[in-house]
Amino acid sequence: MRSVLTGLLALLALGLASSASRAQVGVPQIENYINSIRTLQARFVQSNPNGSVLQGTLYVRRPGRMRFQYDPPSQLKIVADGTQVTMWDPATHDFGQWPIGWTAASFLVKEPLKLSGDLTAQAVNRTADGLLEVTIVQTRKPQEGKVIVRFAENPMALRGWSIIDNRGNKVDVALTQVQTGIQLADSLFKYDGPDAGQILNGNRN
Repeated sequence: MRSVLTGLLALLALGLASSASRAQVGVPQIENYINSIRTLQARFVQSNPNGSVLQGTLYVRRPGRMRFQYDPPSQLKIVADGTQVTMWDPATHDFGQWPIGWTAASFLVKEPLKLSGDLTAQAVNRTADGLLEVTIVQTRKPQEGKVIVRFAENPMALRGWSIIDNRGNKVDVALTQVQTGIQLADSLFKYDGPDAGQILNGNRN
């Protein structure tokens, strides 16, 4: 009986080791792909938890710079200038600023991207439709939410991501017309809305 139990434990350990090995398949390739991107432009479709769908153009210049340019009638602005992310929605008067590293999309502009430091690749899977998915969490605060990033393979190409917060709310972003290595104007990565003082003063009037 002891030998049988020992054999079962050995098989279980081997199975766990194999699962851990499979979970790491693709991580170096993902890191290399993201780190190889200097600029990126793509069309995006964003599906929100309330059922609304927004479209627009995404601009990225690594490191640290990103802009979500939403199509009208949306007036939402989300701009990362290399240091912080600013969000301004004139329709709702929502305004916020955060360090770029605090945002879920920081994986795209982090330099270099390493999925074994501040961010951890929790799982890597292949979907039924042939995409590679990597689940990324904050290493020190994995309970704060996660980002599931999707890639095509052969050749590798970013296809989008899903952001799931700690309450289970999910935002899906799908990318099309992805272009890399193109010239992008500096002005794209400068916040061009009112500052916090102007917004607060405006709300008082």
